[in-house]
Amino acid sequence: MLARTDLRGTDVTLSQLRRALPRGGTDINSVLPVVTPVVEAIAEHGASAALDYTERFDKVRPASVRVPAEVIAQARDALDPAITAALEESIRRARLVHADQRRATVTTDVVAGGSVTEKWIPVRRVGLYVPGGNAVYPSSVVMNVVPAQEAGVGSLVVASPAQADFGGWPHPTILAACALLGVDEVWAVGGAQGVALLAYGGTDTDGSELNPVDLITGPGNIYVTAAKRLVRGVVGIDSEAGPTEIAILADDSADPALIAADLISQAEHDVLAASVLVTDSEELAGAVDAEVARQAAATKHTERVGEALGGPQSGIVLVDDLEAGLRVVDAYAAEHLEIQTRDARDVAERVTSAGAIFVGAYSPVSLGDYCAGSNHVLPTSGSARYASGLSVQTFLRGVHLIDYDRAALAGVADQVVTLAQAEDLPAHGDAVTVRFGAGR
Repeated sequence: MLARTDLRGTDVTLSQLRRALPRGGTDINSVLPVVTPVVEAIAEHGASAALDYTERFDKVRPASVRVPAEVIAQARDALDPAITAALEESIRRARLVHADQRRATVTTDVVAGGSVTEKWIPVRRVGLYVPGGNAVYPSSVVMNVVPAQEAGVGSLVVASPAQADFGGWPHPTILAACALLGVDEVWAVGGAQGVALLAYGGTDTDGSELNPVDLITGPGNIYVTAAKRLVRGVVGIDSEAGPTEIAILADDSADPALIAADLISQAEHDVLAASVLVTDSEELAGAVDAEVARQAAATKHTERVGEALGGPQSGIVLVDDLEAGLRVVDAYAAEHLEIQTRDARDVAERVTSAGAIFVGAYSPVSLGDYCAGSNHVLPTSGSARYASGLSVQTFLRGVHLIDYDRAALAGVADQVVTLAQAEDLPAHGDAVTVRFGAGR
């Protein structure tokens, strides 16, 4: 049985509610002593140090950091046609959604002769991290590359762990996904050393330059996340992603078999994955427990699933009614939130904190993971209260162009001088008045 938190008949404050809800997470600080020397070594020694750590951690040393073009092409040509077709459909749908996220240049005429224009400039060069580990993630290639391309990023590099089973190169399905997206620069380096090499760059084994990036995006394990924390400031990062999460808000109209399947689907990612059901139906809770036990026993990764569902990060939260359930899911701010209730769309529209919201019985999280068109790189660990998922906007910088002529500046000069004096910064005012001195 999933652990239960019974909030019925209680009137808890927001702070009490946050403490009461199931929550896992990882302690990034605990691995910083291990990760810091890795990052420092790559900062000083570049690719040679990255390859040394790859040999140590991944038990293989690729011939070069950059994957040869022929290796990428071979991976694309050898890919199962069914997987190729599925990836192409995923790419097509993602492009449809992300193309609509493009920002327009806007000019505001503040006064006659004085305007402010906001233009959007793509990040120059981006490093997209694609993890290895428990699974193969070509979908993460799609989710990172498509919004970057739609934003107009001119230079993209994908970094993914070297694999001993594939000659020291990243998994062939990862390489094939890169080829389908037109990405021709792939580095066979993962973990903390991969993140550090993206940030600092280096020289490859053939003497060619491995140029550093300006922004790193993409999920990874705790060591990858720690490395992203350490290089933040040298480069930008999208987020410090934690283990995956699903929360489901359901009433007695929901199908317990579907809820159980969705809870298990996210639990198979990682033993730290969080699966939470919020419901006002004790009968549904019991039925979901029974379905979870039945389905988890039959799934491929049953041990991993069992550990995740049995951890403190997973469970069932019982509430008095749907209104209380909405307060709970907003406080929890799940990475993935499913709404399986009557009038699910209306309920979903009332949610204020979630990375992505999946509406009704036929919009499972798995759809969003692959082919909904939405992005699956989403805020975790409650950060959906203030952060967004990966989008075209992640790869754009808003820049203001301030364009005032002499008359427009003269019209506000007195106010600028007044505010400068109020802040005891008289030179700020002088920089305006000097433009209107004698002879000017």
